[in-house]
Amino acid sequence: MEEKKDRPARKGARPPRNEDDGLVKKLIQVNRISKTVKGGRKMRFAALMVVGDGKGLVGYGLGKSKEVPEAIDKATAKAKKNMIKVNLAGTSIPHQVTGVYSKGRVLLIPAQEGTGVIAGGPVRAVMEAVGITDIRTKSVGSTNHINCVKAAVQGLSQLKSPEEVARLRGKDVEDLT
Repeated sequence: MEEKKDRPARKGARPPRNEDDGLVKKLIQVNRISKTVKGGRKMRFAALMVVGDGKGLVGYGLGKSKEVPEAIDKATAKAKKNMIKVNLAGTSIPHQVTGVYSKGRVLLIPAQEGTGVIAGGPVRAVMEAVGITDIRTKSVGSTNHINCVKAAVQGLSQLKSPEEVARLRGKDVEDLT
């Protein structure tokens, strides 16, 4: 079998993916969407991706296209664009919070070190991408993957560090402990 030689890219070919950006990418779901038209059904795909750096940054994206890889690329690009900073307390979160999106609710509860990630599929992917290793979660209401991911990210965006809480109350951090 011959080795592949460096050839010029085909006309119209996509550039190779750059996977060395240090981000954790999680594919949560690929949906097949069909639209019925006069000539029959048109099939498309929707991909839901979560991207994080494992150190407190996380984002999600939904990409749609006629091909699965293209939908995944679009979702990844949107996720990178919509990343938010999350306040962490070691390997867990600083306090309990509930994230809400539509009819989906996700309860995020801090856990002791060594507990692990106790979460369902889509919420687990979000926690692993953001770098949380000890947390307990419960999804209440909608089990739709998109709603669960959006609720989890919305809940993580509500987290406040002890310094922020002290500043809001007009106190020192030592006064709160």
